[in-house]
Amino acid sequence: MDFKKYIREIPDWPKPGINFYDITTLLENKEIFKNVIDCLCAPYKNQTMDKVVGIDARGFLLAGAIAYQLGAGISVIRKKGKLPYKTKLCDYVLEYASETMEIHEDTIKPGEKVIIVDDLVATGGTLLAAAELVEELGGEIIGISYVIDLPFLKGSEKLKKYQLNYLVSYNSE
Repeated sequence: MDFKKYIREIPDWPKPGINFYDITTLLENKEIFKNVIDCLCAPYKNQTMDKVVGIDARGFLLAGAIAYQLGAGISVIRKKGKLPYKTKLCDYVLEYASETMEIHEDTIKPGEKVIIVDDLVATGGTLLAAAELVEELGGEIIGISYVIDLPFLKGSEKLKKYQLNYLVSYNSE
């Protein structure tokens, strides 16, 4: 399926020179959304999974459906200050900013098998930070799933030690 035709491209957002890929248009069609979830789940269908970790905020849109289909629980990684209990923190750099994310310190138990889910990989900073948090809690990352890969920004190269599963790739901004 050609998922690209359902992704809205917004030039110069959030700042000039950045091309934003909006997946909300991909998810609003029930048939396309179902296909997205099926494709993101496919590599894990025959594996035991404990948690699907959704990254704030667009990763949340995917994580619930993936966890339901795979029979797993959900853990969330949010921007700093959004989680109410004790957390682990990790700083990271985006293509256009720096941030801090956090995870509840008790949401992943040592040895749990985990998939991390987000909307896209650009420079890889967000997913590297998420992976660091999951591994710090003792989780075993069996894969990272996302909709869009931007290989020209080299993020997926930084994540090559993990099984990567994505649906579309754009070769330039």
